[in-house]
Amino acid sequence: MIMNNALPETAITHDSDFIIFGGSGDLSVRKIFPALFWRFLHGQITENFRLISCMRTVITTQEFASNFRPFCEQAFESGIADEQSWENFLKLIQILELDIVNNIGGDELYNTLKSDLSEERPCIFYLAVAPKLFGASCVLLQKNNLVLPQSRVVVEKPFGHDKDSALALNQEILNVFDEGQIYRIDHYLGKETVQNLMALRFANVIFETQWNNHHIDHVQITAAETVGVGQRASYYDSYGALRDMVQNHLLQLLCLVAMEPPSYFNADQVRTEKLRVLQALRPSAEDEIQIGQYENYTQELEQESNTETFVAMKVNIDNWRWAGVPFYIRTGKKLGLRASEIVITFKNRPHDIFAKNGEPEAEEYPNRLVIRVQPQEGLRLHLTSKKPGPGGMRLFPSELNLSFDEAFAERLPDAYERLLMDIARGNQTLFMRSDEVLAAWDYIDPIISMVRKRNPEIYSPNSMGPEDTILKREGRHWFNPALDEDI
Repeated sequence: MIMNNALPETAITHDSDFIIFGGSGDLSVRKIFPALFWRFLHGQITENFRLISCMRTVITTQEFASNFRPFCEQAFESGIADEQSWENFLKLIQILELDIVNNIGGDELYNTLKSDLSEERPCIFYLAVAPKLFGASCVLLQKNNLVLPQSRVVVEKPFGHDKDSALALNQEILNVFDEGQIYRIDHYLGKETVQNLMALRFANVIFETQWNNHHIDHVQITAAETVGVGQRASYYDSYGALRDMVQNHLLQLLCLVAMEPPSYFNADQVRTEKLRVLQALRPSAEDEIQIGQYENYTQELEQESNTETFVAMKVNIDNWRWAGVPFYIRTGKKLGLRASEIVITFKNRPHDIFAKNGEPEAEEYPNRLVIRVQPQEGLRLHLTSKKPGPGGMRLFPSELNLSFDEAFAERLPDAYERLLMDIARGNQTLFMRSDEVLAAWDYIDPIISMVRKRNPEIYSPNSMGPEDTILKREGRHWFNPALDEDI
């Protein structure tokens, strides 16, 4: 096992307490505890941590461990973990009864924690529960003297159903905790390539000098899923793709692409620049939004519905840097492939000196920067090169490829691993501030009102959604993540 002294200083965390509300739920079992196990294997979580899983019906630690063990198997298969390290990790876990609705168990939680409470020891309350329980959870903590200077509270999306509900939810939490103690988590921001986007832009002058409307033709952001709504049908139908994906994940990616360089790389500076992007978004026109619904969605839901499972839209940013550069975003369920990526397409050469040689026009081989978020995280730069050998100046599209899986021998941490450790360190850079959340709703709410009047276009599963009507009329095409080509 890798120990603390093998880690860079910036990766080392203080001894902390992680308290998971909804400890037996799907998020806890599939993501949170497996992430904590991996960080334990790499020395960021030591034997001095406490991991407390709070649930309404208490089970034994071994029973609980058997629930999340299947999501840790990669660690055993790779030889990083063994049964001894597993048993050592389980020694850190305590199971406590907690009924948030009926305010049962808060006193026991306090008694469990009180012996080690100190301002030097972060006390992290992860609310892996329904948003309607956020306020009650915070009140329970307050009543039991657990709102302390070292306390931090983590909340998952969806953060509200619209701006009004987001305001109300936000106020419930702010009645108890300060903004500096609140971590609104979006796991997309924990992806290695998403963070590397900031390094790519702001640590490399070769890109940042080209990152504007003088050089970039357009930007595409895609988040495609192959799965349908499944057992989440009822929940999903009350949200739809605009609320479930666009309002948070995709707008956050857009902000990272479009933001101005912060003066310093810290949480407030980064989040302020993202906020300015959201505030610069032009209200979308009706013909700039396309919605769809996959075949048999209503059968899965077992009722009629106009909820969108696919969204494609054009986004305009009204500021000096991006004036005239369209951002196209799309997301959908039951599409032909699973991929999340950002594609930066650069403008064509001002004059093509090779056209008279019978070579393809410049438009055929545009320069592109492709940032793959998932799967197989990495960066690809599409260039035009000369084919080797005699025969004149024959051009072909070539690629500089940085696959993170191939470039780095070690396993890349899951997004939750990175974000959980940032919480332990008190680093809010990758977490949304309340004004960001509200600004995103300011943009999305009118769009939702607009599209709810429409019937979504029906599309076939395994396609890439309805036939495009947005890019086509502007002489552009969606970039196909699977084939690395226009479609």
